[in-house]
Amino acid sequence: MSAHNDGLPDDPAGVALMIHALVDGELDAAAALAVERRIAADPALAAEHARIVALQTVVSGLPRLDVREDFKARIAAIGTAGTEKALPAPAARVPPAHRAVHRFGAFDWRALAASIVVTAVLASGATQWMMLSRAPDSFGAAVANGHRRSLLAASPVDVVSSDRHTVKPWLDGRVGLSPPAPDLASDGFALLGGRVEVIADQPVPALVYRHREHLITLVAAPEETGSTAGPVDLSAGGFSLVHWSDSAFSYWAISDTERPELDDFVNRFRAAAAR
Repeated sequence: MSAHNDGLPDDPAGVALMIHALVDGELDAAAALAVERRIAADPALAAEHARIVALQTVVSGLPRLDVREDFKARIAAIGTAGTEKALPAPAARVPPAHRAVHRFGAFDWRALAASIVVTAVLASGATQWMMLSRAPDSFGAAVANGHRRSLLAASPVDVVSSDRHTVKPWLDGRVGLSPPAPDLASDGFALLGGRVEVIADQPVPALVYRHREHLITLVAAPEETGSTAGPVDLSAGGFSLVHWSDSAFSYWAISDTERPELDDFVNRFRAAAAR
């Protein structure tokens, strides 16, 4: 029985499945409302929901693969005739009582198969990462790859907190430095926490913000020259990437949100950091 009295599972894996089902539109109105309330009450679940939505956005922007007609015919046969007729029989059948069934309705096996295919494509690297074709060096490419990994990870942050007095000491204790970490929630950009990125064999601090259903990764590297530079647009491949520097740090902000919204974040972050 759920301790929340909302009919949802209490274990993290069960709740994660419910969030996936919510994003995919597989829940009825009552179940969807229960999941949304649980997300609103739990920052960690809110971050997981944002990560899943961001991943869905990435996947939706991938080019469609050419599928042979004979393969399409096999899939159609499975959908109409059932797996027992279209596929070889397994050596041992699992008793029906042991089959996992969603408490709000059985999962569509075709949707499950599609998710497995998508995961395999992303994990195998078959899709080329073209984000940084216009970036001046490999550092930006590493930032982009780190952001992509965070969208696929169980959590986009290593330390979950909206309090800079928690995030900055955590980063400083592991990296030896930490950038300004203002909470811009009142401006629509909530601080979720931070993580450590390793770029060119060096650990660097990264902050993660949420804007609506989008995640923003902000990587800060020490500014060796002490010079300053205004924001430069390096967006490509469906992602927005902005680079700028002040006398202390060189910043890279990346997200799948629209470029004007990322510009707004950059301007607000710079103003808060200057204060």
